[in-house]
Amino acid sequence: MTTLHIQTPLLEHRSLSAQLDKQVWLKMESSQPSGSFKLRGIGVLCQRAVAKGATHLVCPSGGNAGFAAAVSGAALGVRTTILVPQTTPETVRQAIRAIGAELIVEGGVWDDTNQAALRLCDQPGAVYIPPFDHPDIWDGNATLIDEAASQSQFDVVICSVGGGGLLSGIVQGLHRNGLAHVPVIAVETEGAASLQAAMQAGELVTLPAITSIASTLGARRVAQQAFDWTRRHDIRSITVSDAQAVDACLRFANDMRTLVEPACGAALAVAYQYPDLLTEFKAADRGVWRHRCGFG
Repeated sequence: MTTLHIQTPLLEHRSLSAQLDKQVWLKMESSQPSGSFKLRGIGVLCQRAVAKGATHLVCPSGGNAGFAAAVSGAALGVRTTILVPQTTPETVRQAIRAIGAELIVEGGVWDDTNQAALRLCDQPGAVYIPPFDHPDIWDGNATLIDEAASQSQFDVVICSVGGGGLLSGIVQGLHRNGLAHVPVIAVETEGAASLQAAMQAGELVTLPAITSIASTLGARRVAQQAFDWTRRHDIRSITVSDAQAVDACLRFANDMRTLVEPACGAALAVAYQYPDLLTEFKAADRGVWRHRCGFG
């Protein structure tokens, strides 16, 4: 089956590599047709759903998942509805409509939007496309590691965490590529750290609210699969402030001439502002691999 996502470049961040005396690699997922890694997992989920007879894709998301579902629906030639909360900016709404998807504004918060999407899926042929919590999504996101493993060697992966779909895919990809020994540094922003809360509590925790500006990391409760992986894989949780994430975005724009959102800046902040976390990993003959989630 032809994939909806493309293979993305793995570029070295030369200035960080020099500063850290390690090769720092960037998986450039912002070059995906939807603008982020989300097309990998959501694309696979949508393809498999349509192959099983789905004629209407329904996705509740005001961010990257919505763009990915809209791009997938257009590529597959099926009706696609994206539901967003009232807080979603008009620019995002217009961009999703421009792809060809129907857009519905429903609810003041994402939880209300999600319930509306589930009700819409009662219609014949309609299939619910969640933003991060589905085995097909993790399987698709794992292709990111399939590619990276063929592009370079690395000793640690740094990734941002929202609902945990990317984290689950990355760890799945490491295991299926014989890299189960490679640790993952899971980065969240303060005010959206549902994974760290779960790890500290020893069980899933629902945050009372999302207060971080990194809105695409704003999952009040991380996926069960992501939490389960913390018990079977070396996953190291760290939180950064909104200010640190934004500062990393600005520094990255200056270094690489590429603009990214704070959700991505959170992962970048580890290399920029917490280099001591990387001292145990090998020097420039191997490398540190960092996933860049992309703008969208």
